[in-house]
Amino acid sequence: MPLVFIMAGAMWGLGAALGAPHRLRWGMIALLWVGVVLLHVVLPDGAPLRVATGGSAAPWLLLGGFAAVCFVYGRGVRSLRGRVTTGTASKPQGSFSEAELERYARHIVLHDVGGPGQKALKNARVLVIGAGGLGAPVLTYLGAAGVGTIGVIDDDVVDVSNLHRQVIHRDADIGLPKVHSAAAAVVAQNPHVVMRPYQRRLTEEIAAELFAEYDIILDGTDNFETRYLVNRAAVQAGKPLISGALAQWEGQISVFDPAHGAPCYQCIFPQAPEPGLAPSCAEAGVMGPLPGVIGAMMAGEAIKLITGAGSPLRGAMLIYDLLYAEARRIKLKPAPDCPVCADAQRGADAA
Repeated sequence: MPLVFIMAGAMWGLGAALGAPHRLRWGMIALLWVGVVLLHVVLPDGAPLRVATGGSAAPWLLLGGFAAVCFVYGRGVRSLRGRVTTGTASKPQGSFSEAELERYARHIVLHDVGGPGQKALKNARVLVIGAGGLGAPVLTYLGAAGVGTIGVIDDDVVDVSNLHRQVIHRDADIGLPKVHSAAAAVVAQNPHVVMRPYQRRLTEEIAAELFAEYDIILDGTDNFETRYLVNRAAVQAGKPLISGALAQWEGQISVFDPAHGAPCYQCIFPQAPEPGLAPSCAEAGVMGPLPGVIGAMMAGEAIKLITGAGSPLRGAMLIYDLLYAEARRIKLKPAPDCPVCADAQRGADAA
């Protein structure tokens, strides 16, 4: 047997010296294998050539079977990569690099995502309002998932009291603007995404123009004034709004999308509660892992909207109680007289 392997090595080396392509060199070795197997079939037992090449065809047949399995596996991997680089997308922005294919491999093999879904993620533009408790896991998972362009707007700076739950920030980031700390963390985790940090407060004056640049809006803010502003701007822009909220041990999440028949935020919460009835996290406290749970769900809903996978939380709200490990899902209906989305609802019904 060693003689055959020496001959195969010599053929490979000679082919390399002559500049022969890999396919031709493998073909030469395959012919050598066929010749050895034929020797064992044609020659009688004890023939010198059979003895010199192992005495039996069985090990060579096993070796050929193993090589065939490796060949089929390699073709499958190349086919999978071809699905990614040739997958259609509404806004093509070039194919994936080898590093990206390796990074997103577990996404690509998912039936509901695949190459086209990962391509859609790469081409997507998502805006995150707030880089705090909910924004931290949202930004982390959107960046890791390969969302191509991520905007984040927040005017706050990192405080030591943030660090028990806003895990995108580090102790060394205390005093830095949250948007810059978060953007640096996302790019450090995945250099293939583009981060757009906006160090300012969201206002009526900039909301419409800013929202027009993105496909999906995620709201992780902790005050009702901003939530109602985000809702109005998202409805006006016709963009789906993924909204999350936290209170001590409980969180909630929904996809508000009147353009597709779902209610908007104001349909469900017509007006802000009286002061003191819905205290902020700073006033009432919040369990550290809770924002991670709800924020990860928000990122998951965004990925589903982008890739078309599954059933997003349109017209439904998921409420999760971390203290008792309970989850409830309730149906939501649009308010026909909603001052924000009534026109959008009529347009959706007509469509």
